[in-house]
Amino acid sequence: MASDIRTSELKSPVDVAEYLFRRLHEVGIRGVHGIPGDYNLVALDYLPKAGLNWVGNVNELNAGYAADGYARVKGISAVVTTFGVGELSLLNAIAGGYSEFVPIVHIVGTPSTLSQKDGMLLHHTLGNGNFEVFADMSKNISCAMAKLNDPHEAATLIDNAIRECWVQSRPVYITLPTDMVQTKVEGERLKTPIDLNHPPNQPEKEDYVVDVVLKYLHAAKNPVILVDACAQRHKVLDEVHELIEKSNLPTFVAPMGKGAVNETLPNYGGVYAGDGSNEGVRERVESSDLILSIGSIKSDFNTAGFTYRISQLSTIDFHSNYIRVKYSEYPGVRMQGVLKRVVEKMGKLNIQPGPKSSNEIAHKDKEVSHEHAITHDWLWPRIGQWLQPNDIVITETGTANFGIWETRFPENVLAVSQVLWGSIGYSVGACQGAALAAKETGNRRTILFVGDGSFELTAQEVSTMIRQKLKPIIFVICNEGYTIERYIHGMDASYNDISQWKFKDLVPIFGGTAENSQTYQVKTKQEAEDLFNDETFAQAEKLRFVELYMPKEDAPRVLKMTAEASARNNAKR
Repeated sequence: MASDIRTSELKSPVDVAEYLFRRLHEVGIRGVHGIPGDYNLVALDYLPKAGLNWVGNVNELNAGYAADGYARVKGISAVVTTFGVGELSLLNAIAGGYSEFVPIVHIVGTPSTLSQKDGMLLHHTLGNGNFEVFADMSKNISCAMAKLNDPHEAATLIDNAIRECWVQSRPVYITLPTDMVQTKVEGERLKTPIDLNHPPNQPEKEDYVVDVVLKYLHAAKNPVILVDACAQRHKVLDEVHELIEKSNLPTFVAPMGKGAVNETLPNYGGVYAGDGSNEGVRERVESSDLILSIGSIKSDFNTAGFTYRISQLSTIDFHSNYIRVKYSEYPGVRMQGVLKRVVEKMGKLNIQPGPKSSNEIAHKDKEVSHEHAITHDWLWPRIGQWLQPNDIVITETGTANFGIWETRFPENVLAVSQVLWGSIGYSVGACQGAALAAKETGNRRTILFVGDGSFELTAQEVSTMIRQKLKPIIFVICNEGYTIERYIHGMDASYNDISQWKFKDLVPIFGGTAENSQTYQVKTKQEAEDLFNDETFAQAEKLRFVELYMPKEDAPRVLKMTAEASARNNAKR
């Protein structure tokens, strides 16, 4: 049989699947999430050769949530599904990644190019010969598409997709047909790493914007800094911290920006969310004559129901692809370069001190006994006292997401939540991915706070944590249902109720043993206090699972406020 002339001309032939997975390894991925299916099985055989580990999730949705959590810790992730049935089950999680700027490489094993060309009536299709319909569904929630149908283009498409995923910090979609898995491409390309750097700003344009920013910054009498999620997602935290520390300006975070700033700094003042702000924060931020707003996402839950009272005339917005100074916008100017130059040139500024954030428990909530129920007003400051530097803290949409606003973090704590997309159940899968990433990068403690209703959606992922020998600390807040939805509408409605599971009994069902896990049940402040003081519990030596009981109608103050605003907005005509 004659050899493939094109392949014989390659300097270093390598199979497409190997090329793809080696590129994933190159950008820092080590664990690949997903579900096997007949259209991706041969490709999965290439993972070990590329130095990648197969995680193997319980379902595609959980795999997507896990990939999201992994990416927030490691910087990028990958998830593999099969054509049609598999990829559609993943789409909710990918949409969340797109919404919240999370870089996920979604790889779909598809039928062969010949089968697609002939329009064959294959399983996992709609039966109409249309093999593009599922890719079309992913198009609007992916920042790049790479259909690996042609060996001449495959390597270039792979490199471009991974680069766009990193640079834009959003999901990308790659199809890998079964007959392309073992097709050869030029392996010499692997000797040159993918360029993940952003193109620099045009010097003249950047100089002009920096001068404009400095003009208003030097003129301001009481400027402040407000940091939000896109500062994390677009990887400018080094520049942000240099600005915070060298300027000494009062600094605040939006809820989605929790964990973006070192909260032990003396000029850190707490969470700003309009009417939902920490004590003293709203007054300080809204009285400022200049707000340096970095990476803002002004969504409803991130602003406590659109209760911001900040004028654009007193705001300079820094974003990944533009700067807005008051009402003047400068497109194509990235914040990273501008922030660096501002720090270099800013000199002395006018500073008025701001409020101080703490984990002080209010006097009315301080009493601890076996008769006192656990309340949100007591719990979240107490959590702040218990947390350790470098922890990863994951909070579910609902009471935990809002309660964590009242917690001041130790240094280098990473917060993971889904404030904008808000898909309930997200946090359990995200915990698995984050815990895996933490294990790969030095075994940081991974701590999850999730409501009982949300936990019931994705509980199976605890089995993946056990199988992968992960050691998160999981708190399931048992308060009889969907608390945030009760406060939006239907406080006593049956649709906000859930089945009352024996949650901690699931751990042995999912494979937990005395050697790899331990379960707890706490119903009073004293029991919770004893748990937080237990040094063995605080050590991440095994998976720890806590049933934490709270009154059905108790909720963080800001959740109640935001839920009321959401209900009003829903009722508008």
